[in-house]
Amino acid sequence: MQRIDFDLDPGHEYVELNQLLKLVGIADSGGQGKAIVASGAVTVDGVQELRKTAKIRAGQTVRIEDVEILISDA
Repeated sequence: MQRIDFDLDPGHEYVELNQLLKLVGIADSGGQGKAIVASGAVTVDGVQELRKTAKIRAGQTVRIEDVEILISDA
């Protein structure tokens, strides 16, 4: 499994899920990120997440297929 560590920008307490997928290179655009989330392929802390703009905060783990994204404060 590939692991990606993602640091939130200073001053931001969350990142929207579709934007996170774009920022780490899983999606080419926010729109593609939304489509990936809508497909049901994404879990947050082990629970399927279908909200495209779910607020992802430090300490959470996002998983899609064989990629795990760990969110932390900058």
